[in-house]
Amino acid sequence: MNVLNVSLKVILIITVGIQSVYSSEAAVCEYSYNEQNKVYNYNLAAASSNFPHGILSPDGYYKVSSNGTVVWFQLCDAMIFNHDPPRCFDCFGCGESAQCGMGCSALMSNNLFGYPICTTIGLTSTITTDLIDKRNPHTGLLVKMRHDRPELNCSLSVYVICDSKQVQGPTTLETVNLCNYATQLRHPSACAQIVSSSSNGFGWFGTLLIIILCPFGGYLLAGAAYRFFYLGIHGIDIVPNLEFWANLPHRAQSAIMSLVRRFRGHSKDHRSSYSPVAF
Repeated sequence: MNVLNVSLKVILIITVGIQSVYSSEAAVCEYSYNEQNKVYNYNLAAASSNFPHGILSPDGYYKVSSNGTVVWFQLCDAMIFNHDPPRCFDCFGCGESAQCGMGCSALMSNNLFGYPICTTIGLTSTITTDLIDKRNPHTGLLVKMRHDRPELNCSLSVYVICDSKQVQGPTTLETVNLCNYATQLRHPSACAQIVSSSSNGFGWFGTLLIIILCPFGGYLLAGAAYRFFYLGIHGIDIVPNLEFWANLPHRAQSAIMSLVRRFRGHSKDHRSSYSPVAF
């Protein structure tokens, strides 16, 4: 029994851990934007038939270089290196020397005195998502990550362009200033799912039905409870005013037929008021 309890606790801990990781990843990768009567919903990590990992690189990282500077990064999650890990010195904050590149979301390498020196420029906990252009939400998303240190603040900005027809990895790397970089890629995951916000809610007809049905339902429940608990009535007879509700369809039919007869009678009188004209 003790072994079973321990096993159940271990499974529960693992499940909660997986759910927490997934929730944090989804929170980073999801973004919504309201414009007039439209809601633009983005989910960079959403799986599809062509992209089971969403925008996350299936290799565990993206890589881009320019003028001797190399940047590795991953979107929405930390990097994983199953092959070709960074070979550089000083991986502080990103796996250290033993697992360089693991544990952060962006790493930069520069040659200094002939040696590749690594600098962490993005942590997973600092990833933020915003629109590239709020005047044109179809453009895509801007994913930012950073690593703040006492002596130097570094960051990486990734412009993810919406492209439903192709995937294009990062090919250019721009140095914004001393330790701030920017790159761009194209991916269908950056395209928004657009829904109309004007159709939300019940509308006036649904609201009217709720106003009518709620008091009616309360009346039936209260009446049935009173007849059951205080009058001791059981079965179908607990429905209050049962005879009235049973005869309601017949009464409605009689009222409709009466209106039809009145209308027909009025039409006949209206036609008989005209006298024939002799030519």
